[in-house]
Amino acid sequence: MKVVELETHVVAVPPPHIGGMYWLFVRLRTDNGIEGVGEIYSATFHPKAMVPMIEDVFTRYLLDHDPHHVERFFRQAYSSGFTQRPDLSMMGIVSGLEMACWDIVGKAAGKPVYELLGGKVHERLRSYTYLYPRNAQGEYDYGDPDLAAEYAVRAKEQGFTAVKFDPAGPYTAYSGHQVSLDVLDRSELFCRRIREAVGSHCDLLFGTHGQMVPSSAIRLARRLEKYDPLWFEEPVPPGQEEAMAEVARKTSIPIAAGERLTTKYEFFKLLQAGGASILQMNVGRCGGLLEAKKIASLAEVHYAQIAPHLYNGPVGAAASFQLAACTPNFLIQESIGTWDGFHAEILKQPLQWEDGYLIPSREPGLGVELDMDVVRRHSSYEGERLHLQMATSPYDVKDSSPAKG
Repeated sequence: MKVVELETHVVAVPPPHIGGMYWLFVRLRTDNGIEGVGEIYSATFHPKAMVPMIEDVFTRYLLDHDPHHVERFFRQAYSSGFTQRPDLSMMGIVSGLEMACWDIVGKAAGKPVYELLGGKVHERLRSYTYLYPRNAQGEYDYGDPDLAAEYAVRAKEQGFTAVKFDPAGPYTAYSGHQVSLDVLDRSELFCRRIREAVGSHCDLLFGTHGQMVPSSAIRLARRLEKYDPLWFEEPVPPGQEEAMAEVARKTSIPIAAGERLTTKYEFFKLLQAGGASILQMNVGRCGGLLEAKKIASLAEVHYAQIAPHLYNGPVGAAASFQLAACTPNFLIQESIGTWDGFHAEILKQPLQWEDGYLIPSREPGLGVELDMDVVRRHSSYEGERLHLQMATSPYDVKDSSPAKG
């Protein structure tokens, strides 16, 4: 069996763009007619640049090769151009193509991918959602603690046992910085209001996006400890493991990190430094399913857990669920609400979510199939914004309100 054909689809996500501005899907076809689908989570370049990059990697390292040979594909792509070091865009492309290979392999074997990566451990996967509260005007509002608490109660009533929120914005290209007293007050107020609203029924997941220098993160963590969050997420920018470890050593709140890291090498350095006890790899960015499984094994050695990051489309989500299902040290999976809306519309059968838990598919491969009519209707992304973007101006203590959708 050989891979003989690639299709790349850039899908424009309709407003309010939950899950990003667009999704990058790849479809592979073999010489015996089996198709596999994957998703690339890479926000570094515009899709106009990404599509020819995807085609280049496919032609050089995957065309006319056996889709079972994912180790060979990973090593050759990882070494492309005499590099042999983590490259975010390359690993995003590898991730999507590699998960499409696994989809093919699972279909050929008649097994879900998790059965080929060690076998199912978890019959259901605990999930959490970010709070996406709408204000009276119908806009998403991340700056109102009472509105956030109201939506946290809704999430609890739906069955979620954990909710995430990030009131410590904004985050800029010039982060980390020292957040203002107003931001410290607001962050503490969010935790207090949400804890009062949900009691002990839900864990609080305090999200940040690398906004702070270590000293600022430590100041904030000390204010939040009394509300017993399950984690304090990526408090300092990625790439300096000792800075993350400095925060970890000075708070009782577990540190979670990893959504912007790629390959086992970067995660190993984070674990070795003691920078995080909860790893948040994104299967569509970190190097693919097998690489994510290796990262999970590194975490297992350190008695750390995984909580896969997910702010993208449903194909990457399906791959992430496959990883979680066969990973002993799985903690919780990020969920985008209950997987309704456009995430459901673009699939022939939506992802299965029940009472706070995701149910891994029993179908061969990744267990999802794109509705290509919907894909084609949304296949023209004309915007200039990237999947996610940071503010272009330095942090201003007089203008430190969180983003509104």
